[in-house]
Amino acid sequence: MKKHFFSAMLLSSMLFGATSCTSPKPAAEQKEYPMFWTWMHYNDKMNFDSICQVMNEVGLDGVVLEAGSAENYRKAVPVAHKHGLKVIAWVWTMNDGGVKKDHPDWMSVNRNGKSLADTTAYVGYYQFMTPALDEVRQHINNRIKSICEVEGVDGISIDYHRFVDVVLPTTLWPTYNIVQDREYAAWDYGYHPAMIEKFKKQYGYDPREQEDVSKDEKWRQFRCDQISEVANMIAETVHSYGKIMAASPFPTPKMASRMVRQDWSDWNLDLVFPMVYYNFYTEDPTFVSDCTIENARDKNPNTTLYCGIMASETPEFFQAMDEALNNGAQGIAIFTVDGLHSPEYKQRFKAYTDSMRTVRANNGGVLKSKATVTAASTDPFAHKSVLKRIEDKIQQCVAKETGKENPELKLTEYKKVDHYDVTTTYEVTDQNSKLSFHVMFYMYGDMLSGWNVELIKK
Repeated sequence: MKKHFFSAMLLSSMLFGATSCTSPKPAAEQKEYPMFWTWMHYNDKMNFDSICQVMNEVGLDGVVLEAGSAENYRKAVPVAHKHGLKVIAWVWTMNDGGVKKDHPDWMSVNRNGKSLADTTAYVGYYQFMTPALDEVRQHINNRIKSICEVEGVDGISIDYHRFVDVVLPTTLWPTYNIVQDREYAAWDYGYHPAMIEKFKKQYGYDPREQEDVSKDEKWRQFRCDQISEVANMIAETVHSYGKIMAASPFPTPKMASRMVRQDWSDWNLDLVFPMVYYNFYTEDPTFVSDCTIENARDKNPNTTLYCGIMASETPEFFQAMDEALNNGAQGIAIFTVDGLHSPEYKQRFKAYTDSMRTVRANNGGVLKSKATVTAASTDPFAHKSVLKRIEDKIQQCVAKETGKENPELKLTEYKKVDHYDVTTTYEVTDQNSKLSFHVMFYMYGDMLSGWNVELIKK
């Protein structure tokens, strides 16, 4: 890698050339929030003052802070404000393991009738509650109030405001030794008796009676609506304190509704930090542009759109930010500032943030977008960089099976062999090794959201 840094002037020139089209909002409608944020976990034993200094040095101006208790926020907020950082409290809502011992009846239930009170979904800390219960809503609202009452907290950002993942991103499947090519009962949550009863009262039938409940759009939307009702209850509370309401949801409203029963387009948010972690999905930064195009179209029109990206010391990190800011995002949230270690990348990130603030200032306080489309491509074969990754995976498989290093491939055309819901399977053969593969594309949210390659065993 070259050892020089991009200057702020060079980045500014490049990004001015890449932005066009959208006119800025009228001045009366503009609300200028910090442009570059980081998520951060806080504890009272860390040197938070020095961490805030690092945030300043790399160009961050906001922190989404998980401090746990109101007492910890009282300690942390003045330190962050001393460094000119906006502080939004990062609060887990539906996922709250602290209540299970005293209220096991609050816990979410899957399609098999198993409750998180006595079963595990993926990891032990997944302790999701049931949004249909008034007691759960009151418990969450009381916690939000306690943090809003902390002097200096600028806002609340809700996270884990959803159900258990009925489908994980494809790159996480090997971690749990699973394949989720469809919605399976063990991971499909929201079947608490209170949820079923409330749904039956509204629609007149039990969703569990469906031949394929995963295709029941009313049942899926009902669960999204329960989550949205709680989100908007929280928003009303947060706004009553005169504070900012934000959220850290899944990549797009459509993807979120399918994967975790979360439709954040219906939430009354001031800011949204969708977690567009491309390395979990297609592994390609173009996933960021696809999501941002969708989000700019589908978000609440009163919500300022950001893009959450995993921080890394790679060229793809900067490409991903470009994909977001060129397609409708007004800023970036990184997970986390700890991902920037070397002086080189700290300086490079600082140059980038300075440059983008200059672009925004010269455009009346908002970023323009070069996007000329309003929806991501539904054709997986339009993603050439993803296809290259698939071919690389096939080559690795061929090398493993044949013992040849870097074998040359001669692939046949992709032949469609199966389709179910959002999963489409193709077969492709390497004519040199005579090995055949299934290539699966997953289109959660009507966009390419994952892929997988499997050797066809003979």
